[in-house]
Formats: sequence, C-alpha cells, structure tokens
Amino acid sequence: MSRPAAPTGTTTAAALTTAATGLHTVVILAKSPQPGRVKTRLTPVFAPSEAAALAAAAIRDTLAAARATGARTILSWDGPLTSWLPDDVPVHPQGDGGLAERLDETFRRCLPPDGDQPTLLVGMDTPQVTPTELCSDWHGADAVLGLSEDGGYWAVGLRRYRPGLFAGVPMSTDHTGAAQLRRLREAGLSVHLLPHLRDVDEPVDAAAVAQAAPRSRFARTFRRIVATPCHPSLLFDLALAGGPVRVSGEEARAGRSQVLPVESWLRMSPVDHLIVSRCSGPVIDIGCGPGRFVEALAARGLPVLGIDVSGASVGQTRARGASALCRDVFEPVPGEGRWQTLLLADGNVGIGGDPVELLIRCRELLSPEGWALVEVDPDEDVDRRAQVSLIGPLGRRSSPFPWAQVGARALVRYAAQAGLLAVEDWRGGGRAFVTLRRAA
Repeated sequence: MSRPAAPTGTTTAAALTTAATGLHTVVILAKSPQPGRVKTRLTPVFAPSEAAALAAAAIRDTLAAARATGARTILSWDGPLTSWLPDDVPVHPQGDGGLAERLDETFRRCLPPDGDQPTLLVGMDTPQVTPTELCSDWHGADAVLGLSEDGGYWAVGLRRYRPGLFAGVPMSTDHTGAAQLRRLREAGLSVHLLPHLRDVDEPVDAAAVAQAAPRSRFARTFRRIVATPCHPSLLFDLALAGGPVRVSGEEARAGRSQVLPVESWLRMSPVDHLIVSRCSGPVIDIGCGPGRFVEALAARGLPVLGIDVSGASVGQTRARGASALCRDVFEPVPGEGRWQTLLLADGNVGIGGDPVELLIRCRELLSPEGWALVEVDPDEDVDRRAQVSLIGPLGRRSSPFPWAQVGARALVRYAAQAGLLAVEDWRGGGRAFVTLRRAA
C-alpha cells in the first residue's frame, strides 16, 4: 500500500517557518472513512454515512495543513485507500496491534535511531489545526506533545526513534495525555507542549470545531449535513439513546413542540399491565418502540412479535430477550391474518397519517376472531392530521412525515370504514382506549 511521494516544488511562508523550526516530517494517523468504522461516537446524532463524510473532511483538512508546512508529509493509514488521496503523499500501513503498538511502529518506520529529524505525528481528529500550529517551535526539546481538551493528545513529535515510548500508556482515556507526558519525561526526554486543541469525538465537538474553523472543509460538510433534513428514524434512534428530541408540527398542542415521551416507553405502568392482561396470543405490537409490551407479553408465555421502523427500537426489544423485526406495518408482515391480538399503543394509531388506511391494514393482520387494542387521544373529539418533523440536537431536523391524532369518536367512524367494529371504550390512568373487532 505504500507509495513514494513526488516533490511539490512549491515554497510558502509556512515552508519557510518549517525551515526555521527544523520540522522534517508530518505524519497523519488516519483511518479509512468507511460508514460504521470511523467516528462511531458521532452516531446516532449523525448517521454512519454522515459520520464517515465528516471523517473524510477532517482527513483532507489535516492533509492540507500538513502539506502547507512544506515538510515531508506521510499518511499512516488503516483500511482501504480512498480515491481522493493525493498522489504525491506516501501512504504507509499502520500495521497490527493496539494504538500504542501502531504509534511505535509509525515512528520506527519514519525516524532514524540517531541523528536529528524532527517528526510530528498528528491524528485525523483535529481538522481545525493550522500549518502554524504544526510548525510550532520545539525550543530545542527532544519531543513535543499537543494535549487535547478531552484528556488525550492530538499530536506527538520526536527527533529520533526510541522504542518503548508508548507501550503501556493507556489509550483513549481522560488521562492518556498526562500518562504519555509522564512516559516521555521518564525516558529522559525534554518535552515542549504544543497548544491545546479539541478533538472531534462527540457531536458537540463537531459543532465547536466547525464554528472555530468555519472555512474548513469539515465545517462546510458539517453545515451541509445539519441543514439537510434526515430520515425520521435517525432521530427516533437518537431519542431512544437518551438524546433530547422534540416533535414539531400542527399537532403539537398550542403550537409548541413537544419532547418525545421516551421514558414512558421504557418501563411498564399499571395501565400497561392492564393492557397486557387483555391480550391473547399470538400478539403483534405495531410500533413496538423499545419493547416493553413485547417483553411483558413474552414473560406471560404468549407468542408475541414487535415491529418498528426504528433500528434502535428493534435492537432494544431484542436486548430484552423478545422478538422484533425492523418492518413498516404497510410492508409484508409474518402471520398475516392469524394474529389474535393487535396492539396500537402510545398513539401509534397516527402511523402513516391516515387512520382508515392503517385500520384496513390492521384488519388484514387480524385473525377472524381477533381484536385490536387501540390507544386514542384522551380528548374524544380530537381528529387531526398533519405533517410533522422531529428536531434533535445541533438543529438536526427530520424530513416531514404524516401523522394523525384521533379521539374515540373519530376512531369509531374510521373503524367502520375499515370493516372493524368498536366493542369497548375504556380509560385508565388518564389514557383512553378502544377495542375493535372485525365486523361480520
């Protein structure tokens, strides 16, 4: 995978600064920006493909800064090569082992055991870094270390190779930088500290770095992603992971956005137990969320399946030891026409924005003797349809999707159009429900 560099033949102010400070080589430690493989802590605020796009932008910004120094630039690369890597920058594989082993191998490859060849290794997590910061004067020190705000370090530099400088240093902790500094000094090296920088690890870091370097490729990519509406399932997944997500649209009471009630989806309430007691197997839970009903029904020995369009919901349901599929109710569903009980709880009667269409689909799923337990709005006169959006951190907004809110009176009308008969209207704990059966 290694390839030689071609000389650029350019001289810049940064290059003159490099000559003055003696910087010989800049090595960029980078991982191939593949979705699901890089910047995983940016999810679920960002989709894996979006996190990968931010990682690619960060690498390209760091490459531009390194090349602007006029020093020899090398990529220490992990994973498949990408087509946009410049031809005049050599690429070396990082090798095997943990981060400490790979750092040692990188310096061993790039530095002689004697002589004086100042080499700075920088990660791909600081796209805001400037050529001036990379060319910081070492003040005659044997080594330099750039500490990051999260307790790690964004750069480390050596004049000559010394084995064992990274072995045993705990990586990816809030004291990695302090431990590395101590190791360098214990080895008898004088160390000069570079300016502190902020690594891009979490979504809030990405926002801060984009603001600090607004003209960078990273910032442009960040702004483009945040300004583009995402799929609603991304923000549903974020809400289930504990992120603050609100729903905004005409259905929000008094025109105000409402926080998704995730806490009520995670654990059973007394009313939820009453719902479970009214179920007979097999049961299908439409829009099962994180699976509290599916788990409770399975614990009673009933055959039960949850379906949801949110991958996080399905994952959490399965983590409870229950069965769930990532499936839209309007797609083919196992056991069609054989389900004894169908659950539409937590306002899921609003799925798709057309209650009649949804109830027709529910009738198709039920067995001839089956019934549907439908939670409706406590206000029995509510009958509202709207396009709504989800709003998450950093201003992330989902694309609009149709939703409905219906009370008991509207549901009874819609059920009749769908070939279902309302046989019971009941309440508990401030919540309202209607039981439906197939009409004769």
